[in-house]
Amino acid sequence: MTIRVLLADDQKLLRAGFRVLVESAPDLTVVAEAATGREVLDRLRDTGVDVVLMDIRMPELDGLAATRRITADPALAGVRVLVLTTFEVDEYVFEALRAGASGFLGKGVEPAELLDAIRTVAAGDALLSPKATRGLIARFLAQPEPDPQATPDQLRVLTEREREVVTLVAAGLSNERIAERLVVSPLTAKTHVNRAMAKLGARDRAQLVVIAYQSGLVRVR
Repeated sequence: MTIRVLLADDQKLLRAGFRVLVESAPDLTVVAEAATGREVLDRLRDTGVDVVLMDIRMPELDGLAATRRITADPALAGVRVLVLTTFEVDEYVFEALRAGASGFLGKGVEPAELLDAIRTVAAGDALLSPKATRGLIARFLAQPEPDPQATPDQLRVLTEREREVVTLVAAGLSNERIAERLVVSPLTAKTHVNRAMAKLGARDRAQLVVIAYQSGLVRVR
């Protein structure tokens, strides 16, 4: 199945370069472009999109604000956001995750890595660049004001095995690594992850990591 991509960047030349790259892959296609955050929202209403390749610095409505609106809209529940920016700094990594982005990459990423990143977030997995380390994310997620929707009580809906799986997801383990750790099949590990996301209302693994830290299930060491 072809993954439909929306390119959001205020620089036309960069969008043109990304279009050439994305459409060089047989399983990816660019269905729309946007130069502002508001244009992103307009294009999403008119076009079927699986992944938004989102710049942070854009006029009218920046990429983080646009991401928040996308993830808060039930009608756009199937849309994943991959933040791609030259500003790969701690605060932006944190804010991108808080906004509901599924991935975060610097614009210096290798072409093949970018294409794989689009496929990864389209599949519902979280993706972060090497600079956006789990320790960094943990530090920032432990500092903001408590999220009333991410409390220890919220975790009561999980089984013990699901809590264990969420902890491993927050540690950055893939389904395959989780399966090895728990001595189960990768399919079983994926089922546990999906059930935990459904019970906690997480759009994807990135949000599952946010919930794990904000609820206190996982703490900074």
